Amino acid sequence: MQPKETIEQLRQQLNELNYRYYVLNDPLMSDFEYDKLMRELQELETAHPQYDDPNSPTHRVGSDRANLFESVTHRFPMLSLANTYSEEEVVDFDARVRKEVGEAEYVCELKYDGTAISLLYEHGRLVRAATRGDGLMGDDVTENARTIRSIPLQLRGNGYPGLFEIRGEILMPHSSFERLNREREDIGETPFANPRNAAAGSLKQQSSAVTASRDLDAFLYTLVGDDLPFATHYASLTAAREWGFKVSEQMTLCRNLEEVMAFIYRWDKTREALPYDTDGVVIKVNEYALQNRLGATAKAPRWAVAYKFKAEQALTRLQSVDFQVGRTGAITPVANLDPVQLAGTVVKRASLHNAEQIALLDIRLQDMVYVEKGGEIIPKITGVELSERPAGSRPFEFISRCPECGTELVKYEGEARHYCPNQSHCPPQIVGRIVHFISRKAMDIEGLGDETVQLLYDNGLVHNVADLYELRKEDLVGLPRLGEKSADNILRNIELSKQVPFHRVLFAVGIRFVGETTAKNLARQFKDIDTLIDAAPEALIDAEEVGEKIAQSIQEYFADDENMRIIDRLRANGLQFRAQAQEGETDRLAGLNFVISGTFAKHSRDQLKELIERHGGKNLSGVSANVDYLLAGQNIGPAKLAKASKLGIKQIGEDDFMRMLDENPTTETGNVSVQGTLF
Repeated sequence: MQPKETIEQLRQQLNELNYRYYVLNDPLMSDFEYDKLMRELQELETAHPQYDDPNSPTHRVGSDRANLFESVTHRFPMLSLANTYSEEEVVDFDARVRKEVGEAEYVCELKYDGTAISLLYEHGRLVRAATRGDGLMGDDVTENARTIRSIPLQLRGNGYPGLFEIRGEILMPHSSFERLNREREDIGETPFANPRNAAAGSLKQQSSAVTASRDLDAFLYTLVGDDLPFATHYASLTAAREWGFKVSEQMTLCRNLEEVMAFIYRWDKTREALPYDTDGVVIKVNEYALQNRLGATAKAPRWAVAYKFKAEQALTRLQSVDFQVGRTGAITPVANLDPVQLAGTVVKRASLHNAEQIALLDIRLQDMVYVEKGGEIIPKITGVELSERPAGSRPFEFISRCPECGTELVKYEGEARHYCPNQSHCPPQIVGRIVHFISRKAMDIEGLGDETVQLLYDNGLVHNVADLYELRKEDLVGLPRLGEKSADNILRNIELSKQVPFHRVLFAVGIRFVGETTAKNLARQFKDIDTLIDAAPEALIDAEEVGEKIAQSIQEYFADDENMRIIDRLRANGLQFRAQAQEGETDRLAGLNFVISGTFAKHSRDQLKELIERHGGKNLSGVSANVDYLLAGQNIGPAKLAKASKLGIKQIGEDDFMRMLDENPTTETGNVSVQGTLF
């Protein structure tokens, strides 16, 4: 396989894994396997920089954003951490730090297995709590966070900055988790799989009273702001304790690598005694000045790393293998195991990924297999105990026909999975495409969940997404669990979905390889469905985020007569197949890159970003040589200002920016007052 094809395949796979993990809370593989794929992609992109893509998974953090809460922009990005799994990698991290900045102290902290939170305080009062989201934007969960008793609503003492963020982890202690699952089982609800999922679900409850009943806890582990009053991370967190924050007692200042390793050894052996889940140790450079010198990639800081404890492992027998069919026709083998206790839960099933993985491990029926949870969450088979293999066992034979419709499977060049090509008549593919169509990021049709879609399909009411728009009330009210109120709600939301903008409709119809971002780019460039259908291959390839593989997939989709019949029916039912121009759109800022920093008198930062994009400009997250203007407000960080000055970037204020958008702008940028320094 050519490097470009491998890179595209890895990006597609990682994007899907991100979506399942962060959006659906339905992870497909262990953290260890995910990190291996990410590292492979990072190495390929480094070796072949001509294939760099700003929307590659290596440039972003997966997302948990939802429509149940208002989305807010983080003042500073919430980056993830690079993971290590061996002592050698910790040694390499220390060597890189010393090579860049010389000798450095470290702060070691336990890596909590919960859900990330960012708390914003102004004049000592909690004003906002937000989830990580995609690292740039998260969900506002302030009302729910206020119910967590370890989060202070008003700070104690003095000495804290006037405006700052403190970030940490929302946890569910083991005792609360066990109590909650007993209560759920008592009322017939499915128990949570682990405390991490329980904490994330509890924080995102629509009723804050429910969140309050879940007994969540919060550990805080980093301060973020423009002008922090301390020079080191350790001093900041020590002060944060005095201000009323719950900071882990296990946080330790380590003078050298030997003390770091001693901390890792101690907690790897004793972590089981803690009342909450941990899955590793976070190692951070202590001095902020050194952190700034080390900097960060688009995904993770270079001054910190997470050492992950080895996943818990168990030995059990493989009884059988089931095969699942996804909406794209992908075949996923799933192992059925003798029940075994693993990381606090009973495991009965585990992922086998694909035929290549089965062959690589030489997994056979009735084998005794090793099962582990990468990140202590997701079960997967990692090996076979050959000494216990039954006599006469035979190599496992992967199926050759679809388990649902009987169609002969195909294996596309460069892909590890087998596929059922019968997309129009294979039941799981039909149902899967409809479920994708109604999902939050697509048409967002509330009231139609997976079970309801399956019910409609089983009763012959829907065979493709266009059928949804021809449902009648009398079709629905006679079905199990669907009364008049539910039927009215479903039909009302189907009608409301006709106002969903073109880019989401394009994402919803399920063109292979066309994700949410690619759909946005296609809608922005081609403006309507007819122009996209008629686009030549060269025009598609030239579009942002579209290469040969995606262009070919788009053309194949529209060349299919059945797909075109569905598009025509959706169009006839009033769905949006033309991008709506935003009021006041111009190209006055076309080709210009902006970084926004500080606070402003007349606009919020989100409003300024929207204005930049509406007039053809582009927002960048950090100061670099690619930036044309630093749009600077009050309280701008001195480091950002100094870097912009060093690079010769033009610094403008809010009024200067608005003059650039004037209806009759000058052709010269010289009439914009460019600030050499701000204060």
